Amino acid sequence: MKRLTSACLLVAALCANPAPAQAQKAVTFQTLDGRRLRSPNIDRLVQQLMDSARIPGLALALLEDNKVRYLHTYGLRNLETRAPLEPSTAMYGASLSKAVFAYLVMQLVQEKRLNLDRPLHEYMPKPLPEYDAYRELAGDERWRQLTARMALTHTTGLPNWRWIEPDKKLRFKFAPGAHYWYSGEGLQLLQLVVEQITGKSLTELSTERVFQPLGLSRTSYVWQPAFEGNYALGYDEQGQPLEKRKRTKPGAAGSLETTPADYAAFLAAVMQGRGLTPAAKQEMTRGQVHIPYKAQFGPLATVAAPDSNRTIRLAYGLGWGTFESPKYGHAYFKEGHDDGWENHSVVFANQKKGLLLMSNSSNADGIFRQLLERLLGDTDTPWQWENYVPYTAKQE
Repeated sequence: MKRLTSACLLVAALCANPAPAQAQKAVTFQTLDGRRLRSPNIDRLVQQLMDSARIPGLALALLEDNKVRYLHTYGLRNLETRAPLEPSTAMYGASLSKAVFAYLVMQLVQEKRLNLDRPLHEYMPKPLPEYDAYRELAGDERWRQLTARMALTHTTGLPNWRWIEPDKKLRFKFAPGAHYWYSGEGLQLLQLVVEQITGKSLTELSTERVFQPLGLSRTSYVWQPAFEGNYALGYDEQGQPLEKRKRTKPGAAGSLETTPADYAAFLAAVMQGRGLTPAAKQEMTRGQVHIPYKAQFGPLATVAAPDSNRTIRLAYGLGWGTFESPKYGHAYFKEGHDDGWENHSVVFANQKKGLLLMSNSSNADGIFRQLLERLLGDTDTPWQWENYVPYTAKQE
């Protein structure tokens, strides 16, 4: 109770003395369902939802005509110092890392340096179990079947993370290619192969191929000294600050540090097809593996889904989730979650519209459903599969 009381006091102070408003020209954004939203109304709605759900900070980007139409940040990056969250604030991207990595991988595919369906072990100088990280796969020849497509569509059969498993060991949960199962391990394996093919680390590759060409000056797979002056702390459900991890080892599955401005620019670049051929972009963002389950994680991740998921043809592409809106057509999305961090992005390709949400609070996913519907007009995102339970329902 003491922790909860402390959190309530902190958020009460935040509500009473909000962060200074950002100077930005008023804009109007047209939603998928034809409503026209003015920026003051957008800001009012976001702040009301944040206050109700006890969220310290949140960033919003609305994209229209494949460009960033509106970018705004709300609240604080640090409750103790009362430093405001800003578009240039470094925030943990979590699994947004996977979308950036998929974009990089598709560049190698279009250059024919990597074949999506060639067994990964054929790119390596020695058998996979001879690498320290994969010794536990010795004796199970299924590692020979693994491909880049399986890694990017989450069908390798490997667990999300070995440390989540009861015995902390890496082993196959099912035959490679059999069905969808979200796996960070699969992306980490593909990173090893990509680094072998190119002779460069993921840090070098991402800087050369993604961040510099797209002008993402405050994004990296490892912590940079330049982040020190302006970065956000993550906060748990009770509003308590969590220790900031400053990663020194790049991880394709989840080490990305970025800013709202940078990731919004990356999302716009993907929408525009920059850096990829039309064929490569289409292959990356098309649904390839059907997802028939109730939830992305947890005990419901293998339980048959309700009709709603079949209606939208929920699937996975290469590094991105996909669905088909009955009204608005093809959509692709990527989220990123961790203790203290909640991120979500979605693009409606035919409509040339998208939305990005980034927050330094574990509570933020409780308002994502409302923000998607009220700011974008998106009622098709599979919020139950994503476990975006509205904060009012959580309270009840």
